[in-house]
Amino acid sequence: MKERVAVRPMRLNDVDGVWEVDCAAFAHPWSKQAYYNELTMNRTAHYFVLTLDDNIVGFGGMWILVDEAHITNVAVHPQVQGRRLGWLLMVTLMMKAIALGAQRMTLEVRVSNVKAQNLYRKLGFTVTGVRPKYYSDNMEDALIMWAALDEERLRKMVETEAPPWDWEVQE
Repeated sequence: MKERVAVRPMRLNDVDGVWEVDCAAFAHPWSKQAYYNELTMNRTAHYFVLTLDDNIVGFGGMWILVDEAHITNVAVHPQVQGRRLGWLLMVTLMMKAIALGAQRMTLEVRVSNVKAQNLYRKLGFTVTGVRPKYYSDNMEDALIMWAALDEERLRKMVETEAPPWDWEVQE
């Protein structure tokens, strides 16, 4: 039986599942309250969950500021990493950003997180700068990456590079 993979907008009752993924993926996760605040008080925030057979295994969020999308966080549970689920999550965020009027997207990534950097580069991101000592847990630098959002390019990428599982983006 094929696994059911979906990306959908995050709801308040998803916060516990998102927080579990955050704790598994990062040494210093956001608080549950931070997610509640993003969902209820931040009009620029757009958060999505990635589900595998209806279980939350990933999430991503962004702020839309005029014509720019700023990724706040993206995570896939370590138990399911390496299956191109991060690719699906990022492509979905990029397509949603375009639909919301964004023309460019930015994010920060740890200098040591080469795996994520490689994914972002494949999606069209380039390094434009460094934020020294950005991460408070170990004072690691962050690379600042930007990408132009090109809907046609993303659609072609989905047609030619999408993983071989059934997936859907839910509204």
